Amino acid sequence: MGRWKPNARERLERAAMELFVQRGYESTTVAEIAERAGLTKSTFFRHFSDKREVLFGRDELRRLFADAITGAPAAASPIEAVVAVFDALAPTFGPERRAWGKQRQAVIAGNSELRERELLKLASLAEAMTGALRDRGVPDPAASLAAELGGLAFRNAYARWVELPADEDFAVVAREELDALKSAMTALG
Repeated sequence: MGRWKPNARERLERAAMELFVQRGYESTTVAEIAERAGLTKSTFFRHFSDKREVLFGRDELRRLFADAITGAPAAASPIEAVVAVFDALAPTFGPERRAWGKQRQAVIAGNSELRERELLKLASLAEAMTGALRDRGVPDPAASLAAELGGLAFRNAYARWVELPADEDFAVVAREELDALKSAMTALG
């Protein structure tokens, strides 16, 4: 097996997604994923704790969210700091990830355990933003409200972005979603 070839993580992600789409999430085993990727089962577990983590990753997004808020200009409002997150996400959500994202959404939609895990992941991202905003001196409830709005805008933007043509920029879509949420809040009175 080619366990010493580069890009093991990406190969495992690609193999897992192919199998999840072809055979279903529940019917796919870690051994099958590793075999499809030309790797060993132990190599799989060096990169992922279980097959769910292929879809949800480690904490890279959580760190990226917090770091983007921390790195926003000092004069940025809480919402402007959240927009910095969307700008930081743009390289992560490039056109090459769109097809994978669309497949990911379909796999998650077909499994209640994965839908629950997705909600937990989204909650952890909002929590990371809340913590970073508090660290910037933003008091509650403003910190948690800005983070929740950012999390909802992210979720809506991601769902919309995977369906758009390849030239649509994720950060632009996310800003549009955030603007729509702000308008809806204003309309609530």
